[in-house]
Amino acid sequence: MKVVLVGAVAIFLLAKHFHIKNFHVVEREVLYTSGQPRRMDYTRMLYRYHIGTIVSVRSPAEHREKNWYNEEITWVRSNGVRYFELPIRKDNYFPDGLTQEKFLEIIDDKTNLPVLLHGSGGEKRVPMLTAVWLIKRRGYSVEDTLKVVDKLNDDRKVSDAEREFIALLAGQR
Repeated sequence: MKVVLVGAVAIFLLAKHFHIKNFHVVEREVLYTSGQPRRMDYTRMLYRYHIGTIVSVRSPAEHREKNWYNEEITWVRSNGVRYFELPIRKDNYFPDGLTQEKFLEIIDDKTNLPVLLHGSGGEKRVPMLTAVWLIKRRGYSVEDTLKVVDKLNDDRKVSDAEREFIALLAGQR
């Protein structure tokens, strides 16, 4: 009984240790999304998904949270991974035109692939920037984009404002 309990605890801790918050494969070898990676998550993503570029949508004001920024910058420099910051505010999480253009330039450059797009939780800003790519580069319909965004949101429902933003991207409003 003790051995089973110890084994279960070890498996739980190992799974927790390698859990990447809200990690999703949008398109294999092109775009992955997540919340903020932690510690060994970076190395796991490099070896399992061959991440070539990290794009963070977090703002400079968020850099003070739990020292994630220094960890991330140190890791990308040590592992030859490209790094871009495209800050999008938490309270107005729809990317403006300039941010959209910069993201599309990054992902259009094949030397940057695959790209990990992340925010703090990966639940609002990341899905909206992903929607830009799906519609403008992959030709997704509003309905298909909403399905992907719904998946990226995990348990959070797509809001009316998000539906409108996606419809505007597709030129339907």
